Amino acid sequence: MIRLNDKQLLNMMILEILREYTDKNHRLEQNEIIDLLDKNYNVSCSRKTLYNNLQVLKSAGYEISTNGRLGGTCLLSRQLDDSELYLLIDSVLFSKTLSHKQAKTLIGKLESMGSRYFHKNVSHVCNLPAMQHSDNEQVMENLDVVNDAISCHRKIRFLYNSYGTDFKMYPKRGKPDVVNPYRIVANNGHFYLIGNYDKYDNVCHLRIDKMTQVQKMDAPVKPMKEVSGLENGLFLPKHMAEHLYMFSGNSVPVIMRTHTYMMDDLIDWFGKDFSIVSKSDDLMEIRVIVNEMAMFYWALQYGTEVEVKSPERLREKIRSAVNEMVEKYN
Repeated sequence: MIRLNDKQLLNMMILEILREYTDKNHRLEQNEIIDLLDKNYNVSCSRKTLYNNLQVLKSAGYEISTNGRLGGTCLLSRQLDDSELYLLIDSVLFSKTLSHKQAKTLIGKLESMGSRYFHKNVSHVCNLPAMQHSDNEQVMENLDVVNDAISCHRKIRFLYNSYGTDFKMYPKRGKPDVVNPYRIVANNGHFYLIGNYDKYDNVCHLRIDKMTQVQKMDAPVKPMKEVSGLENGLFLPKHMAEHLYMFSGNSVPVIMRTHTYMMDDLIDWFGKDFSIVSKSDDLMEIRVIVNEMAMFYWALQYGTEVEVKSPERLREKIRSAVNEMVEKYN
């Protein structure tokens, strides 16, 4: 029989059994919990002791149903419910930043927060090897170092890499980059660092999964107010809406003509920070502040649905690209 001074340990064992073997659709009778205590932990427990400990757990705030009418005992509430776990697992599954090993480990941790019945339902995790993941095993470590540097207002040093034709990553430059880090954001399955190089006065966006040998330096970061575009701080929703593909460079006002049925796409990409300048029938002209290089690629992506009216230099750049494409495909 369990000793009196082991009551707290017994509570933990009972709670772990309820977490693993029960949910709102699956319950255990008291004798089943007692059998599992013996099988899993080699612990003997009477029905009376089990009942008392369940009451202690309930008084401690755990939502445990002991309603015999429903047929047994179960843990009703968890830190994360099944739908929340599915959402987080899918986020990891489709993340391009994490390596295959890191994604698999993290998914395993998330799965462990659900019952054994939840595990059986996560069948899509078997597709993990087919997903696109990073080759960089240092990603999680990089995130820790960069986060620490941002919190301490210190510069970072790292090697920035790109892929060669052998599908392996190599440093782009012969020496490490030094950057002022300001914020980490997620975009299109990747983590980006929003920062600044000392020799420039504008914002840069760098993929964290392309960094290796990341180090926090003792040198303090350049104040944001000295960086073009960050003079008044970093308002993330506005910044992300203007930098669709995380290109660096200035944002400019763009006028474009498009169809009214494009409203869903426009809001998906730009949020609601654009204005409708004019509208007639199914056509409209909108004005949006956006990174010029990002707008160039966005206009090519939606080529048949939009027409950039201004600025003229962007319109000319798109026209030249379209003509070059026509020549290639003729």
